Amino acid sequence: MPVIFPVIMCGGSGTRLWPASRPSRPKQFIPLSGNRSLFQETVERVVDLAGSEGRLIVIGGAAHRQAICEQLKELGRDAIVLLEPEARESAAAMAAAAIWTRRQHPDAVNLFVASDHHIPDGDAFRAAVLTASEAAHTGRIVTFGVVPSGPSSAYGYIAPRGEGLAEVKAFVEKPDLVTAERYIAEGYLWNSGNFVVRADVLQDELRQATAGLIEAISDALDSSLSDGGAILLGRRFGDAPKISIDYAVMEKTRRGAVLPVAFDWSDLGAWDAVHRSGEGNVGLHVFEDAENCLVRACDGVLVAAVGVSDLAIVVERDAVLVTDLARSQDVRKIVSRLEGLSPRHLDFPQTPQETLDEGATRFAAWMRQTALPTWCTLGQNAEGGFEELLAQDGRRLPASRRAVVQARQLQVYSAAGRLGWSGPWSAVVTSGLAWTEQRLMKADGRVRTRTSFSGSPEDDTTTIYDQAFLLFALADISVAMPVAGVEDQAAEIRDQLMASMDADGGAVETGDHPYQANAHMHLLEAALAWEDAGGNSSWAGLSDRIVALAQRRFIDANTGMIREFFSSDWSPAAGGDGSLIEPGHQFEWAWLLARYARARADAETLEVAWRLFEAGLKGVDPSREVAIDAMDIDGSIRSARARLWPQTEWLKAALILASSSDDGRRDLCLMQAAKAQRALWRYLTPVGLWRDKMLESGDFIDEPAPASSLYHIMAAYSQVRATLGALRPDLASALDL
Repeated sequence: MPVIFPVIMCGGSGTRLWPASRPSRPKQFIPLSGNRSLFQETVERVVDLAGSEGRLIVIGGAAHRQAICEQLKELGRDAIVLLEPEARESAAAMAAAAIWTRRQHPDAVNLFVASDHHIPDGDAFRAAVLTASEAAHTGRIVTFGVVPSGPSSAYGYIAPRGEGLAEVKAFVEKPDLVTAERYIAEGYLWNSGNFVVRADVLQDELRQATAGLIEAISDALDSSLSDGGAILLGRRFGDAPKISIDYAVMEKTRRGAVLPVAFDWSDLGAWDAVHRSGEGNVGLHVFEDAENCLVRACDGVLVAAVGVSDLAIVVERDAVLVTDLARSQDVRKIVSRLEGLSPRHLDFPQTPQETLDEGATRFAAWMRQTALPTWCTLGQNAEGGFEELLAQDGRRLPASRRAVVQARQLQVYSAAGRLGWSGPWSAVVTSGLAWTEQRLMKADGRVRTRTSFSGSPEDDTTTIYDQAFLLFALADISVAMPVAGVEDQAAEIRDQLMASMDADGGAVETGDHPYQANAHMHLLEAALAWEDAGGNSSWAGLSDRIVALAQRRFIDANTGMIREFFSSDWSPAAGGDGSLIEPGHQFEWAWLLARYARARADAETLEVAWRLFEAGLKGVDPSREVAIDAMDIDGSIRSARARLWPQTEWLKAALILASSSDDGRRDLCLMQAAKAQRALWRYLTPVGLWRDKMLESGDFIDEPAPASSLYHIMAAYSQVRATLGALRPDLASALDL
């Protein structure tokens, strides 16, 4: 039995089913023949045909990513989702699926089906597929010809050359009713638009018949970006010829064959077909002497009909359709007239999405005018110590003061000065550094973990994590303002840490998880900052050590994901600790490795960064469009809560990879950056504070703003300024602090 990769084609807008079906919510994603959408019914009809070796593939427009992923999730089904950056007709879409299939399994057969067809008898359909796949395995291109139940002008027709599985004599367009009756008398079949073909055969046929198509689609796949549960095809997809599979291949090929099928089939292309499918009316309605009518009413709307028959009445919030069921095909004429009469009714009202440039300009102003002033006044006490928390109304809240927060705030304000902020950053850094030295610094030159709210020692533990942030702060301070002894102080801490590293180049952390990736990640961030600040070669040596350890031990070879916790030999920790994956850390490591790769012109490490970025995208919830907190190595969700900081890392990684690429992936990364920036804005408040934890419902936990988040926000702003300032020179001044 051939290996089958079913492919569900999600193109089309269903204009004859206006006003329920529109471009942003086409008919395949709305329930028309039951409780499930047509797309979901199609998934259930074909998914088992993939068996153990095949995969279900869905191909649709990028604008419908959320609908596709959410509806797959509702079914508990997995699929390879290929997203088109723009519509290029069926030949390009089928080519993308065939090329992807062939790369996975050279001899596999593709079953191409439309996402919006109604086929009640799934068993009969699957039996036909198995019959067709045997012929397809020998090199035939098989399409299903539905035995007509009566003359129809809604469908195209196929003329077979004989009985059973036969060669195709001709494809004909939708005829008038008189011609349709003649076609049926002559044995013609309805053209169902389903195809079964070996992937390599389709690829070869398209290469011969349509110049440039296979090359454009192959390039689009090569430059694609794995976006969680989807693959965003590169911009070369738009260079493919815009042509249907019928014109490109089926009307020319000598391999074509048609298999007659007698199961019930409809494309539910118009309201009369929906009515004939036997499904009841939808929504609140009252009939008085009304017969044979179809009603679909949106929530909250009552439809009453008196003394009418054979009507379709369809009510949406912004439009009402009343049509004779016999004239359902003419709804498309209404849609055509709307293009000039009222274009806004062609689609559902859309909330405009803020562009990357617009959001970046707003981000810079928010940092300049609100966030930085708030956290150096309300967020710093008279002695120079930084607050851990601010209530959402700006009140200071008593809390222990951690070294990591003091160091992060020092880094933020020295970076602000380095980037030209005109606020009192120098005084903030000077007083904050003095407070840190007096209250947190120990005799050995390192910082203790925590003091009490009043500033007395509370936890004398020395962690790598805390030292990493102190080193990071000192690097920015050394650039922003002359402070005697800063470089020597940092070098002493660095040398102590490097001397304690084991044979693998790993540092053992204090606490419950001594063998971890996170402390190394921030140590790498500090080392790269010192490299940028002109530090000596020992900093590059530290960076090299950590990157080598990450690639050798931290990153899982099979998934490309970076794990969190390890055993003493740096193998994955046992149990749940070893399988924990944090999407935010995939992004953060991707950002750091991209910086490292750029500094060393290291193409291999840059590809590792790309893979980590794609791993992080697997943790972006398509419903809320935010990066969640935690997954397992198998991709299952461990915590659907979504904190603020992963959104900043998503933004940083997308931007640095956009600036590290000049192929089709740049556009995809900028699109991701725009999404990440919009996600981040959901957390930020107008008064320079933020919400930290989003629940699965989309609501936020009501809690104070943690100061520790400003470091993440500042790093995101810095990357926005660096990338967009270079790519959009006209925007540079608006991004200044």
